[in-house]
Amino acid sequence: MTDTIFKSVKAFTPRKKKQHYTVHIIKKKSFKSWLKKQSKVVAELAKSHGFAPEDNKTLLSGTDIYSIVPDTIKLYEGAKICQSVEKLLTQDTIKKATFGFDGVTGTDAELLSIGWGLGCYSFDTYKSEKSAKPTLVLADNEKNAPVFSKVGSIYAVRDLVNIPSNDLGPEELEKVIKALAKQHDASVKVVKDQKKLEQDFPLVFTVGKASPRLPRLIELNWGNAKDPKITLVGKGVVFDTGGLDIKPSQYMRYMKKDMGGAAHTIALAKLIMDHKLPVRLRLLVPAVENAVAGEAFRPGDIIKSRKGLFVENTNTDAEGRLILADTLTYASEGKPELIIDYATLTGSARAGLGPDIPALFSNNDKIAAKIQKTSEKAEDPVWAMPLWQPYRKHIEKSTGDLVNSAGLPGDLIYSALFLESFVDDKTDWVHLDCYAWEHSGRAGRPVGGSDTGLLTLFTYLQDRYG
Repeated sequence: MTDTIFKSVKAFTPRKKKQHYTVHIIKKKSFKSWLKKQSKVVAELAKSHGFAPEDNKTLLSGTDIYSIVPDTIKLYEGAKICQSVEKLLTQDTIKKATFGFDGVTGTDAELLSIGWGLGCYSFDTYKSEKSAKPTLVLADNEKNAPVFSKVGSIYAVRDLVNIPSNDLGPEELEKVIKALAKQHDASVKVVKDQKKLEQDFPLVFTVGKASPRLPRLIELNWGNAKDPKITLVGKGVVFDTGGLDIKPSQYMRYMKKDMGGAAHTIALAKLIMDHKLPVRLRLLVPAVENAVAGEAFRPGDIIKSRKGLFVENTNTDAEGRLILADTLTYASEGKPELIIDYATLTGSARAGLGPDIPALFSNNDKIAAKIQKTSEKAEDPVWAMPLWQPYRKHIEKSTGDLVNSAGLPGDLIYSALFLESFVDDKTDWVHLDCYAWEHSGRAGRPVGGSDTGLLTLFTYLQDRYG
């Protein structure tokens, strides 16, 4: 099922069909002047349907659709219009028709198009009956490239998280990254010989060794060696039982999403390469399944990490930070100027910030502040949290050098401090603890795999390097 990742976005088409609807965009401040210019038929229709800025926002008249939007157009406004169109028209009409915007240009048109694309997303790979989505006429050219890239990258995150674990293991994740590399003339190397993995990435090996689907470290490299080096690290736990500290069923239900960190970094890599940012990009994904078997690692086991630090495993359900530890050590060895890691890591981040806002940590306060400020512009919130060093005492009380889980309230901070232990202190580092799932369902954000912080991180990198 992974062969559908990175395919063309079906929400857009370069050609009009015989039955074409024009979506006329009307900003609230322009509504009165717009209404005065309309024919008597449209004016009466608007009145009878309560079509006004404070009431119904979408009106259908023949093949004309009128939509009222805020004076400042936001990212998901196009998704709301798309959703309204689906309610106005039958499935048969949507299959036969195309749609196009009128009355907007520039940034407004781009935002509405991105929103429309996100509104058209549906994960129907495993449905026998598929619903049609309204197709927006949009040429796949240089002008519209940012729309296709952003929508396609967000689709990739959602698809990767939504695909069930029986169809997305470490091997399939490797194939996805290789497919992305092929599109962008990037190179990929994979460490999956188990003896070599045990020797070079002992924590990755330890977490994944109980599964018949063998663990591996996947590495993509792209760009000019002379450009600034940045490295992305994504937690790739394709399914998390919790190991011997097994999760209750209600918490294991959605653990196909525990590779949400990898999904985000894969999509972020795509955005970087799509936009040809002048950076030397490295993407690292430790891909494992945390399974229960006779070979599974145990609470109390002490493992020597790639960095040489001895880690006492106090909880096999705190496995994500283990595989990230070895990978962050490896990332630091390449001496990049910036490392960004993404992980579905802690329940305490969700308790503190809810599902929509990733917890952001950084060893550089200026970078953290800049990213949080950027999130306002990108309409994609993140929230900076403290790397509170006095709490380090909680992870250093160990028979070894560190424990992977302190077992105290505040785990999002302890886990970030744990990860910081494996990053070169001369390297700027950013860590995002995300949820990667939408429970409620909203326009442009259906129930299922969800992107959070992706556009913010890309916008930050674009501002910094672009």
